[in-house]
Amino acid sequence: MTVDDTGGSDGAGATAAPEAEGEGTNSPGTVFERLLEVQDHDTSVDQLRHRRSALPEQAELATVEARLSVLESRAAEVQTGRDELGVRQAALEEQIEAARARQGELEKRMYGGQVTASRELLAMDEEVKHLKQHISELEDHEIVIMEELEPIDSELETTGAERGGLRQDRERLQATIAAAVIRIDADIESQTAARVAAAATVPPDLLARYERLRTTLSGTGAARLVAGSCSGNFNAVSVSLDYHFTKRFDTYGGAMWSNVSHGLANGYLNTTMIDPTVGARFSF
Repeated sequence: MTVDDTGGSDGAGATAAPEAEGEGTNSPGTVFERLLEVQDHDTSVDQLRHRRSALPEQAELATVEARLSVLESRAAEVQTGRDELGVRQAALEEQIEAARARQGELEKRMYGGQVTASRELLAMDEEVKHLKQHISELEDHEIVIMEELEPIDSELETTGAERGGLRQDRERLQATIAAAVIRIDADIESQTAARVAAAATVPPDLLARYERLRTTLSGTGAARLVAGSCSGNFNAVSVSLDYHFTKRFDTYGGAMWSNVSHGLANGYLNTTMIDPTVGARFSF
């Protein structure tokens, strides 16, 4: 429905012309100026809500959290393998200690004069030789495990440092988003209060018609006539996702939905469009 300042109606949306000089406070021109003020506040609130839901830091935060999740999973997997090797190393060290203790006990008896029988001394000497060989073999196994642990510990240290940096980035982005949301919510509250005050000056039947139009016309219930044409509205919503496979290689994708209405729609073959994009890049 199109409504001009004389009260005539035709078309698809409420419009208003500038108030004529000398009109009263309840004249059609004045009433529709108040309605346009309501529309301005509603548009501002819609824009603020969109801004709050599409903060650039939110996309960056999603990327950071995705990368952190990958690193956390990898670190858990590597740590599990490291723990298994650690258990094996501890078992070897325990066996080495037991063998050394037995060796020391035998040597103490052999050289302490506690055993005089040559047969028993020979048997003890043979056991000491076997213990030394066994200890050497155990130590070789431990060296192999230590060599396996070295790159694992290096990876855990590297990923730990990266995870720490990502956690700091996450905290920074969360704080930035929280501060932005507080500011935007304060603006929404201010615009909403001003909207309530402006709506109170609009006749209830006209306000109800405006609300119905806003529901069916993507948030636009009234628009100004500028040089005889409706200024109209342009609305757009976009979403994007960026995933880093490695530090230098990532893929991205996204889409933008846009809509034009009223005067701005003149000349458009399609008033509603969806523009997708996808790609990959390598950073040098």
